[in-house]
Amino acid sequence: MKNLKLTTAFVLITTAVFSQTYTPIDAGSKVHFVIRNFGFKVDGDFTGLKGSIVFDPAILSKSRFNVTVNSASVNTDNNVRDNHLRKSEFFDVEKYPVIHFVSTKITTSTNAGHFYVFGNLTIKGVSKAVEFGFSATPSANGYLFTGGFDINRRDFGVGGSSISMSDNLTVTLTVSTTK
Repeated sequence: MKNLKLTTAFVLITTAVFSQTYTPIDAGSKVHFVIRNFGFKVDGDFTGLKGSIVFDPAILSKSRFNVTVNSASVNTDNNVRDNHLRKSEFFDVEKYPVIHFVSTKITTSTNAGHFYVFGNLTIKGVSKAVEFGFSATPSANGYLFTGGFDINRRDFGVGGSSISMSDNLTVTLTVSTTK
């Protein structure tokens, strides 16, 4: 019993000392999406990335992501379209100013530097479970995380019943962090 208590204390202390908290750097990151509209690919980005990332590849059970982007920042390089996307039928940015992701579990992959994250994505007040692979590349003061996933926009009430727009879209992430 004494050894179990010492081992538990060592693990807790080691986790506290070596698990690092990182802050996403909005200027060095990209939250990108691609969707088909009228048969053409439309892509765009979100900015305003904020949050907290605790990551230690050796102790994934203590690692977690809790990040948001500013929903009003949607940018498809077309101001008319962007303003339309900010309205209630799409992102309803006045009522829902952020898109939020919180991880529930992070696991390792068979490839070094590659992991899987499971979590909840919240758009317009609707939370859905998502999971995706990502890589974690150490940088001078943090990590560069890259990954991506597909979602159905209708699951989140985005875009109403538009028949010109695809239901499915791809989100790719490049998240730069600092300590």
